[in-house]
Amino acid sequence: MEINITNQDSIQIATIQGDIDSSVASEVTDTIIPLVTENAKIILNMTGVEYMSSAGLRILLSTYRQATAKEAKLILVGLSEDIKDTMSVTGFLDFFTVSDSIDDAKKQLEG
Repeated sequence: MEINITNQDSIQIATIQGDIDSSVASEVTDTIIPLVTENAKIILNMTGVEYMSSAGLRILLSTYRQATAKEAKLILVGLSEDIKDTMSVTGFLDFFTVSDSIDDAKKQLEG
């Protein structure tokens, strides 16, 4: 599992590669949560994530709560169909803005 963070036009982009499960949950949390600052604009690029356990869902929910508390904007990009289905069934998908590409996500954050 690898996370690469870049900053483009005041937007933090965290690109995650690999499965998110309990074995990497603390690493993901320690890397992602600090990005959530007052009025931050964050894209979680999950194109390289094929599997996400309940630990991954908890990370997303925690990130969402932090973002809401700090009035940050958070967009998920590139969710696999399996992850989308899981998030839909659990009701998690309702909390997030989802985009198919980084360019579309940037446009949403700039608008």
